[in-house]
Amino acid sequence: YWNLSMKLIFVYNATSSKAGSLLASAHKFFSPNTYKCDLCSLTFGVFSENKKWKTFRKSTNLEMVFLHRDQFLKQYKSKWLPKYDFPVILSQEQDMLEIFLSNVDIAQAKDVETFIDLVQSRL
Repeated sequence: YWNLSMKLIFVYNATSSKAGSLLASAHKFFSPNTYKCDLCSLTFGVFSENKKWKTFRKSTNLEMVFLHRDQFLKQYKSKWLPKYDFPVILSQEQDMLEIFLSNVDIAQAKDVETFIDLVQSRL
């Protein structure tokens, strides 16, 4: 099974502002092929969280934290923090952050089912 002391930090390649959220929703709707956050596309539809993803997320005992790029950079600000390519999923145990799924890994998941399988296979 998985390590319950581990936490997954999902960092979206988007900003947390209301304007940013509205712009992202419009971009996903009108031009999904050029949208720059594969993690957003997999876990959210245009207006709400993907139902299959939400069911999976709620069915695990694993702690998951979801942050926008600006929130992550503010919360984890450190001169030792590596430069990440967003979106990214990080695993955190104690104070150690490691890449759990890179932006390339996330981009390879073509649908939410594949993404869920990928997350489960890495646990």
